[in-house]
Amino acid sequence: MNWQLLPQFLATGLLSGGPIALMALGLVLIFKASYIFNFAQGQLLLIGALITWWLSVEVGLPIWAAILLALLLSALLGLLIERLALRPMTGQPLLSIILMTLGLSQLLQGLALLLFGGAQRNCPQLFSAADPYKITTPFLHEGNPIVIILKQNLVWSFVIAILGVVIIGAFFRYTNTGLAMRGASEDHELAQSIGLRIHRIFGISWALAGVVATTGGVLLATSSGLDLSLSVTVLAAFPAVLLGGLESIPGTIVGGLIIGLSQGAVAVSRVHTIRSASEIMPYVVLLLVLIIRPEGIFGQKRIERI
Repeated sequence: MNWQLLPQFLATGLLSGGPIALMALGLVLIFKASYIFNFAQGQLLLIGALITWWLSVEVGLPIWAAILLALLLSALLGLLIERLALRPMTGQPLLSIILMTLGLSQLLQGLALLLFGGAQRNCPQLFSAADPYKITTPFLHEGNPIVIILKQNLVWSFVIAILGVVIIGAFFRYTNTGLAMRGASEDHELAQSIGLRIHRIFGISWALAGVVATTGGVLLATSSGLDLSLSVTVLAAFPAVLLGGLESIPGTIVGGLIIGLSQGAVAVSRVHTIRSASEIMPYVVLLLVLIIRPEGIFGQKRIERI
């Protein structure tokens, strides 16, 4: 164990938890509205990042304009998915709808390969890579203080991700549309009986999930590059969302940060299979927590009368 590197890896892991929390938020949005666990969220993330890259590099738009247009297109894609793929499944068994999202994930992955190819791409940088932030810690190594070096894109990706989670949380709590979505998530039939338009709410949820996925995809692609394996990064969000609670937006932040810290803690060890260990660690943490609290840290305990 290389202890002098522990503060560096923990800080890096904590910051990487921000995008994980944002990806987990996309899963929570769909689950809160429709009680469906969306297995196509990773492919939405990939498609959004690829559209941003194409608009910026191939079309030649400024990066900020490419991101805004990609967010709009991702919202439209979410609405299209809800209208064409999921609305016809209304009234079908829950397992059938979940399998629909699995099939949708493979369809979107195939479309991404067909339209963009499988080559590695470099996305335009949103933040400077030449001037990292430096934090001097009180810890000493060989008489010198240990300095934590943080890349700008890592820091600002964390800030943007957490800000996005907070904005979506405020939307659910303080807006009429957000309150309607929360009400619909409790009981669909009761919500319809008081005049809520369930399909409209589902469409908004999928549109928001598309926007959130694109934001997370752009943040990850500018940090680590862009290829078809980007969709696999959402696997780290599955433990995060289950850890925080399937219905909890604040839980996505806590779950994402815990998962990021666990990966940073494992990364500091001198293990040859370090990449595999970092990928496995979120699920180890998840299992330990779910043994103690199966509904997650902020999950709701539901009592049903039989």
